[in-house]
Amino acid sequence: MNLETLAVHAGRRIDGDSGAITPPINLSTTFERAADGGFPHGHIYSRTANPNRSALEQALMALEGGAAAVAFPSGSAATLGILQALQPGDHVILPDDLYWGTVVILRDLMSRWGLHYTVANLTDLDAVRRAWTPQTRLLWIETPSNPLLKVADIRALTALARDAGALSVVDNTFATPVLQQPLTLGADLVMHSTTKYLGGHSDVLGGAVIARQDGALVQRIRDLQTKGGATPSPFDCWLLLRSIATLPLRVRAQAAGAQSIAEFLAAHPRVEAVHYPGLPSHPGHALAMAQMRGGGAMLSVQIRGGEAAAIAAAARVRLFTRATSLGGVESLIEHRASVEGPDTRTPRNLLRVSIGLEHADDLVADLAQALG
Repeated sequence: MNLETLAVHAGRRIDGDSGAITPPINLSTTFERAADGGFPHGHIYSRTANPNRSALEQALMALEGGAAAVAFPSGSAATLGILQALQPGDHVILPDDLYWGTVVILRDLMSRWGLHYTVANLTDLDAVRRAWTPQTRLLWIETPSNPLLKVADIRALTALARDAGALSVVDNTFATPVLQQPLTLGADLVMHSTTKYLGGHSDVLGGAVIARQDGALVQRIRDLQTKGGATPSPFDCWLLLRSIATLPLRVRAQAAGAQSIAEFLAAHPRVEAVHYPGLPSHPGHALAMAQMRGGGAMLSVQIRGGEAAAIAAAARVRLFTRATSLGGVESLIEHRASVEGPDTRTPRNLLRVSIGLEHADDLVADLAQALG
């Protein structure tokens, strides 16, 4: 079944009581037992499962081609759920360019619990091999990466992890299942900040883990979630399921706009570099076109003149909004290093750009006047 059809129908059913085609929001925290003590409706308590959450997880499984899914109240909670499923003393390999919050979770939280990590350039398989230790249990892959849009070879990296007896997880937030399905390329787990493209309207927080196989690892993640209470609200799940119906249309339109904007920026004299996998000049372009279905809707641009010039350009935009986050229908721009703090690896003259659903010509005109 095609992705557009799955996006509309997966996880949805006609309400048996009212005939409503839009699923109702089920706010109940507890569910009736049968006379024999069982749970004939499949739910016990909303911290364990809820009809809206179950529907969302079914949709996520269908979109990513997985066998199990666990919805979380944020992408950070989903990341933490995966890392907590490891054991003290285990070792994790991280990309040298990735969402800053993932580093913070490992550095500030999980390192105290006994997890160790090494940062490596995932575009260099030899560098990944050098980072490997006998205690390595997880390879964390983010492609395209945040904020430099590096492209890593999912098939090669997951094979390396599998041969070493380790797990592989791909943060698929930037690409979405519309453009990339890591489970089909060998990943064990896919992680999403569903706040971003899956939500798509900047009005709901969420996260998700989708697994290629159901089993002990998924049950461990679910058990940690249930006992720790890291569950999304029914309304948040309802909002996400609502938004998923338009995901393929939104992402493809946003990616088309991003391609036009990246091409404009690449030719601008005040631009030092454009990081966008859809450009033939990008070092990972060929790989991106092999494992993705388009360059995506995220790009970053380095401005000539350093940090001050980059901040000044961002201050002059009119259609773009200066704000953190991405994946919404509105276009956003931010000076990423300022957000990440003094330990950032991000170039000081870099602006991260999330392309929304405005007309590309209008966005180009706004960037043109902002750059001067």
